[in-house]
Amino acid sequence: MKKTISIIGGGPSSLLLAAFLDTEKFDVIIYEKNKTAGRKFLVAGKGGFNLTHSEPILELIHKYTPATFLKNCLSCFTNDDFRDWLKSIGIPTYIGSSKRVYPEEGIKPITVLNTILNHLENKGVVFKYEHTFSNWDANNKLIINNKIISSNYTVFAFGGGSWKVTGSDGGWIEKFQQKNIETIPFEASNCAFKIDWNLNFIKENEGNPLKNSTISCADVTQKGEAVITRFGLEGNAIYGLSPQIREQLKAQEKALIYIDFKPTFTLDKVSSKITNSSFKNTTQILKKELKLSNVQIALLKSYLTKEAYLNAEILSKNIKKFPLEINDLGILNEAISTVGGISLNAVDANFELHKLQHQFCIGEMLNWDAPTGGYLLQACASSGVYLAKHFNEIE
Repeated sequence: MKKTISIIGGGPSSLLLAAFLDTEKFDVIIYEKNKTAGRKFLVAGKGGFNLTHSEPILELIHKYTPATFLKNCLSCFTNDDFRDWLKSIGIPTYIGSSKRVYPEEGIKPITVLNTILNHLENKGVVFKYEHTFSNWDANNKLIINNKIISSNYTVFAFGGGSWKVTGSDGGWIEKFQQKNIETIPFEASNCAFKIDWNLNFIKENEGNPLKNSTISCADVTQKGEAVITRFGLEGNAIYGLSPQIREQLKAQEKALIYIDFKPTFTLDKVSSKITNSSFKNTTQILKKELKLSNVQIALLKSYLTKEAYLNAEILSKNIKKFPLEINDLGILNEAISTVGGISLNAVDANFELHKLQHQFCIGEMLNWDAPTGGYLLQACASSGVYLAKHFNEIE
């Protein structure tokens, strides 16, 4: 007789879990509180649907915090495996110039989602929409839509605490706390970071991109682009520094980042370009010799004294290591992702809760972190597949 697996939540980790479960062995039911599944999946597709990242798996694993927690599931279902599986169900992908992986041109996010949903329905996976988990009964059985649900195994995949419009509001955390399951408050990740800009600088540069730079915090350096906003900075050049920035904010209520405006040049080369230039005007030297952008030059002018700006040694050092102070994280609900949720100490190697037998947690509701660029979706997919393979091996 088949056993039943109840999956609570219809996000990416749930869908991949269901896709790899043996439906000859299990009745698989996905309970989703919204009218449709995969709403956060579609949000991820705005502005280009980045499915995963193509870098070698060992490098990819080390993009996660902590890297050790997700190592087994990422090795079990790699980025190459994800691409192969998508191709097998009719979603071919390609690697972009940034090494990110996207559906082939013309394939929209809704097409990807509908293809996955159709694949699951053909496997016999049952979807029950507008079904909301509210609690457990005295015997730790699920209460969904005010009815007690019997299930051999339960998998929770509620998501994190951002993007409330998709249903991922983090409200579930109180129920787990009441079960004495260790949780950690949600915090924003891959979000805007607050900087108290020089007023003249932000008046002229709000909305401008900061390109051809690297940003560092602690011992981590991130390449990419950042956008200057009235609130502060956001973009992939700073998102990947979220763990380091949060750690400094907790320790000292501020964080220091450093911008390298000319990462392809050494400090000596920058200094040489400035001191040996035939141009007399410092701004002209920065534009012509170092090819700095107007935004980069505006930052230097706004934050350095006139004397420092005209001093080749001080100017060179700031071009290579320009300090900015971050004062806070962006709004939780506007963050691309969150950390916090279920403590990693609360689950075993197969994501089973220590305090609730046969009940599991996967995806972003667990306290791990990753930068944007396909890493979040890959980890959700990998954790779902890893758990599916664990279930399939149960006698």
